[in-house]
Amino acid sequence: MGIGCAAVLFAGVPAFAQSKNIAIERLALHQFEDGPVLADSYQFVPGETVYFSCRLTGYSIEKKENLQQVKLAWQVHITDPAGVPVEKERTGRIEERVLPQDKNWMPKFLVNFSVPAFAPTGVFRVSVKITDELSSAETNGSINFRVRGHDVEPSQTLVARNFHFFRGENDSTELISPVYHPGEMLWARFDITGYKFAHNNRFSVDYGLAVLNANGAQLFAQPEAASQSEESFYPQRYVPGALSLNLDQSVAKGAYTLVVTIRDKIGDQMWEVRQPFQVE
Repeated sequence: MGIGCAAVLFAGVPAFAQSKNIAIERLALHQFEDGPVLADSYQFVPGETVYFSCRLTGYSIEKKENLQQVKLAWQVHITDPAGVPVEKERTGRIEERVLPQDKNWMPKFLVNFSVPAFAPTGVFRVSVKITDELSSAETNGSINFRVRGHDVEPSQTLVARNFHFFRGENDSTELISPVYHPGEMLWARFDITGYKFAHNNRFSVDYGLAVLNANGAQLFAQPEAASQSEESFYPQRYVPGALSLNLDQSVAKGAYTLVVTIRDKIGDQMWEVRQPFQVE
């Protein structure tokens, strides 16, 4: 009699297939969804989309009447070489029916994200945590990927790095000796870093320019040539600056100095760059 009552009390309660603990079968990176697995030596570039995939094994199966299913939850973190999160944590669930013939089936999830536009060169990491909701078992794993970014030496205070003169607006090779001629356009590019951040990684910088002759007299000035204020989840570690100067046909030949004054509005800092150039 007692045995009969127990059978009624437990009728319809799910059963679980025997299995090993949840485990990661493979972590992989791809250039596009379901594309070939990338080699460890592959280097992403800022702005490029990364496709990440994770395959799992050792999961538990819930058996209830004629239904079999898995219930898994996952979390993904992406960090830069300094351990700074690239974006907010990603989460998701896998709740799939499993047919009897699916003996070799492996749960899989995909995540795609973009390398930050101002990402540094170095090794980034994708870390995952998976929870088997049926057995409460957990497993963790990670995979690294390389990024080839634009190198800007960090600074604790406002500074301009990588200042170069160029012949044309889109030139990639800087002038070793910045010599221009009357009627030409002077181009210069540099990187601003070391500014302070406010809430939500907001920054605000601007810069102006002036031209001095060989005697130090100011010939031209544009106090506010450009400005930029942004905020983002991932801190923008540098601001690219660029300027151009039209050298009139009547400009006298000789030695000049380009003065760039950079201001950090949030950190109340200022930095001045003085770069000589020649007109012949």
